This record gives sequence, C-alpha cells and structure tokens, in this order.
Amino acid sequence: MPELRKDPIIGRWVIISTERSRRPSAFQSVSRPLEAAQCPFCPGNEAATPPEVRAYRAPNSEPNGPGWTLRVISNKYPALMIEGTLNRAPDGIYDRMNGVGAHEVIIETPVHDQDMAEMSVAQIRDVLWVYRERMTDLQRDTRFEYILIFKNHGEAAGASLEHSHSQLIATPIVPKRVHEELQGARRYYEFRERCIYCDIIRQELVQKERLVSDHDAFLVMEPFASRFPFETWILPKTHQGHFLNMSDADYDTLARCMKDTLMRLKLALNNPPYNYILHTRPCSSEYRGQYHWHIEIIPKLTKVAGFEWGTGFYINPTPPEEAAAFLRSIDVDSMPSEGKREPV
Repeated sequence: MPELRKDPIIGRWVIISTERSRRPSAFQSVSRPLEAAQCPFCPGNEAATPPEVRAYRAPNSEPNGPGWTLRVISNKYPALMIEGTLNRAPDGIYDRMNGVGAHEVIIETPVHDQDMAEMSVAQIRDVLWVYRERMTDLQRDTRFEYILIFKNHGEAAGASLEHSHSQLIATPIVPKRVHEELQGARRYYEFRERCIYCDIIRQELVQKERLVSDHDAFLVMEPFASRFPFETWILPKTHQGHFLNMSDADYDTLARCMKDTLMRLKLALNNPPYNYILHTRPCSSEYRGQYHWHIEIIPKLTKVAGFEWGTGFYINPTPPEEAAAFLRSIDVDSMPSEGKREPV
C-alpha cells in the first residue's frame, strides 16, 4: 500500500508509492558520448569566457590563459547582474526590484570529460575551498541576503555544457524554499529547544535503515520523506549553521565524503544526471542556533508532472530504506582512489 510521509522540517508531504515500486536497477541511465570540440571551459579557450574572478593555477602561468586547475568566472548569461541598486518599489498590489545579484561559474577541472566522482579528493577539496572563498567575499556585499551554490550534472539536470562545473548565485532576498526550511527549523527549535537536523542525525545513527555511510564528521543518508528516488543528504554530525563554519580538516573530510557518495550514485545508477544544492544559513546571523547546513543530491530519475505541480505532493516509487541499502552495497573500494586524468 502507498504510504504518506511528512517531512519534519517544512511539513511537506510525499507519497512513497510501493504500488509503483521500482527496483534501483530500473533507474540506470544511458550515457551519451561527450563532445569536447570548442568547449569554452577547456584549457586554451579562456578567451571564450568572461575574465576569471579567481583561479588556482601553476606558478608563473598568466591569468585567463592555460595552466589552471580550477577557474571561477562570471556567468556569460547571468540570471542577476552585479551592477546597480535594488530600487524596490510598489506597482499597485505588486512588488518589484532590480535584478541585482551575482552569478558565477566554477569550472572544477581542466579535463573535459572528468566528472566530480572521478576527481581526486584534493580536486574536490579545492572546489569546496573556492566555494568558501567566493561566499566569504560576496557576503561582504550588503545588498545580498543569500548565496546559493548548486551543480547541474547532465542534460536532464539542466547542464548546458558537459564540462564539469557548478554555479553560485547571490540574491537580494532569501529564496522561498530556503525560507520554508528556515522557518521549519525555527518552529522545531522553539518547541524542543534543539536543532531538528541534529535530532534527525541522532535518530538515523540509531536506526541505520536510511544510513548510506558515516565519514567521521559527516553523515550520508536518504531522508525519511524523500521526494525523489535516491535523494541523498550529506550533513555535518556536529551542529554547524553555516558552510563557512568548518575547519580546514572538515573540508578535507567532506571532500572524501562527496567523492565516495557521488561514486556510489554513479556506479549504482550508471552515471545519472543529478543536481546538488548547498543549503546554508542566510548572510545575516539570524537562525544561528536553529539551522544546520547540509548538501542535498537529487538524481534526475523521475519526472515532476501535473499531480506534483497541482498538489505540492511528490510521488517517490523507491522507498528511501531500499535506496540506502542499495547504495551501501556498492563496492567503491574497487575503484581507483583518485581517478585523476590529465588535460588533453
């Protein structure tokens, strides 16, 4: 029988549809050949992108030229523009403001067909460090209320270019979905005087049904009210409100955790398209003790259709307990530990 499950954070209900149950193997994707020709993110094509905002590169290599291992550039087609003032104003019963913000692209590797699961731990750590650098810098701009970091992997997940990259968008308001999470965490904190994410972590460590892996400072799990098959969360096990609160050692551990998790998903589902989103506290200090940053990884295995749009319910054909068991069974130790390839 199908089961309704309530997300304890924002109160959203999902349907775990065992009547439509699909085995994990049913979601394996079919990979397409990659095309590297004329990729603007490849070394040697730096002139095809806006100037770099930040880069990790070899000593004595010139900015906006080859020799880099990671580049951050402004998005050539930005959702929001860095220049200008907000000028918030009414329009009858409506509100409007200028589209002020920041939109940057993090080119994670110089190797065209190297995805994040194949990167070395050191490469992934550099990506996390540059997230920290760019967030720290942009938080100084008082126009920005929230900084969202996300990755689209694969065409079905919204990636317009195959070369591995993630994006950062700074917005002048706190997005609605983020606000819902923040409010849910605050309600729980006011009721229990505890962080709801910390309570979830404690319970999942005891029950272990939805636990995928335990990486010292980080826990990987399938959430109880998973919206999608193989929706996977990575959470710090100690309470941290903001991604920037981590120590250097934590970034190293998180890099190993992300490599392990992305490789499990890749092997289990044949390199599926996915999105990951970094959920963290807004730029202000509000919600300091109530929110708990985390990363949500969402493989694109099912489609959102009329019922979901009309009701706000999600229908998930794979119980998270089955997804977790399947991911735990994946032998990532048999894969090369670094998976690093040189640029061509």
